[in-house]
Formats: sequence, structure tokens, C-alpha cells
Amino acid sequence: MSLFDKFADALPYADFMSKYGNDGYAAKWRATYEQVKLTPAQRELLGKFKRETNALVLAGAWCGDCASQCPIFDRFAEAAPVLKVRYLDRDQHGDAQSRLQINGGNRVPVVVFFSEDGQEVARYGDRTLSKYRDLVEKQTGETCASGITIPGDPLLARVTQDWLDQFERVQWMLRLSPRLRHKHGD
Repeated sequence: MSLFDKFADALPYADFMSKYGNDGYAAKWRATYEQVKLTPAQRELLGKFKRETNALVLAGAWCGDCASQCPIFDRFAEAAPVLKVRYLDRDQHGDAQSRLQINGGNRVPVVVFFSEDGQEVARYGDRTLSKYRDLVEKQTGETCASGITIPGDPLLARVTQDWLDQFERVQWMLRLSPRLRHKHGD
């Protein structure tokens, strides 16, 4: 099984939620979507994206980590139409889940980035560094606080930037690819 073949089975955000989400799940995803505010600098960066990027997101409508992260991707795609984001239900596509395990477990969300012609570029998933820093601080007690979090900076804004860093990295990999530069004459 080619993971890119799964892109054809995957659904846009609204269709994914319609098929796999109930009202409660949809409300959680919608709340995150409404809270995601891209900065002018982030919008400007996304506006520079030129290479079509296919992002296959393995997710679960029921998943709290998905609800708090996946709507971010659609905000990116609004600002950069070259981003094609599609969602694949983890439970309905066990073959993909088994290929995308993280640390030996079935984790979501996992994003697999592909070029316009289906070449895998990168994978990223589970939780971002900012989310893990937040969890470490909360779950390990005062004696183990990381000291890395920035006071007053909302977690969602930090997680959004973490994900943007991944999307940007992939975009520049595609933009500088000798194969794609030759194809596009740039």
C-alpha cells in the first residue's frame, strides 16, 4: 500500500467531520478553528508558498489532540491555496495507522506531506513541542518544570507556530527540490 494512494480516500475537513463526527466532536473542532488567529507575518509567509503540497492527516473526530490541532491546518490552507489538506479516519484505515505508528502506538494526528506527484516529503505528528512542554510542566510537578514556556503566550498560538514551522519546512524542501525546479522551470 502506498500512503499517497490513501490521499484519494481522504476527505476535506467538512466532509470528514460530516462523516465521522457527531455534534459534540464537531463543536470542539469548530471551537479551535474559530480560535486560530494567524498573525500578519504568518499570513505573509503562507502567501509565499508556491508548490502544491498534499497533507494527509490521519485523525479521529473523537480525538482531543486532533480537535485542538487539525483545524489549524485548514487555516493554513485558507492562506495558502497550494496546501491540499485531507483527513483519513484512523479507525477506518487500520492499514495506514499501522504504517504511521509513533513510539510503537496508534497516535493521532499524524500528518504525511507529499509533493504534487505523490512523493513523500516528511511526517510529523502526535503533539507539538509546545504541547509537550505544557504537558511536562503540568504532569511532572513544580520540581520538574521546564521553564521554557512563555508567560502570556496562549498555548494554541504556540502550537499553531509549531505546525507552521513543519508546513514551512516542507514547502521549502519542495521549492528547492532539483526535480521540481526542473519540472517547473524555476
